[in-house]
Amino acid sequence: MTVESLLVVLCTYNERENIESLLPEIWRVVPQAHILVVDDNSPDGTGTVVAEWMTREPRLRLLSRPGKLGLGTATLAALQFAVDHNYAWVANLDADFSHPPEILAAMLSQTPNHDVVLASRYVPGGGVDGWPWYRHIMSWAINFYARLLLRLPVRDCSGSFRVYRVALLQRIDLRRFLSRGYSVLEELLYQLRRQGARFCEVPYRYAERRHGQSKIRLTEGLRAGVIILRLALRWGG
Repeated sequence: MTVESLLVVLCTYNERENIESLLPEIWRVVPQAHILVVDDNSPDGTGTVVAEWMTREPRLRLLSRPGKLGLGTATLAALQFAVDHNYAWVANLDADFSHPPEILAAMLSQTPNHDVVLASRYVPGGGVDGWPWYRHIMSWAINFYARLLLRLPVRDCSGSFRVYRVALLQRIDLRRFLSRGYSVLEELLYQLRRQGARFCEVPYRYAERRHGQSKIRLTEGLRAGVIILRLALRWGG
């Protein structure tokens, strides 16, 4: 891949303690990549740290937003950035080290024959470390529900650790998504399936964040369930 062909996306809110360690780890695996940080005006100064890095690092990009607008809209904004700037591939991972950057190499190796490559907790070799029991139940329920209603051909529908072919993203209108929260992840898979995407899952083990607090809430899972149902009813699955 050329330097212009791969964009790695990190959506951040109060990730200052993680971001300075994560950036070099990503470039160690994919030195040719550009990295885009989408920051929701983090009170801890995450955006300021990234802006300072940009003064000496030409591979780094920053999209600053005026406030905490949420992971869903941040993800859509990042994917639209990849479309608008003509990248060939866009990879998304969390900014808290729960998604090991070294897995990117295995994911990118699958891109010649696939359009969407997911790092999966729920295929052989994958798993989750450090979750309380209710997180396991919530994740299992939303994945089962999404596969059933939206006929998604993958096991890990709710994980955000993914690589997308941008040419396929160009076929869908990212600005007209129903989802604004975490259900963006399921809606993306659904819309890409409707475009004939070829999917692949690569196993990895999810580990809890190194610093800071998780932003996952039960209410997000309930909202995701409503959006998934609306999608199934609108388009017929």
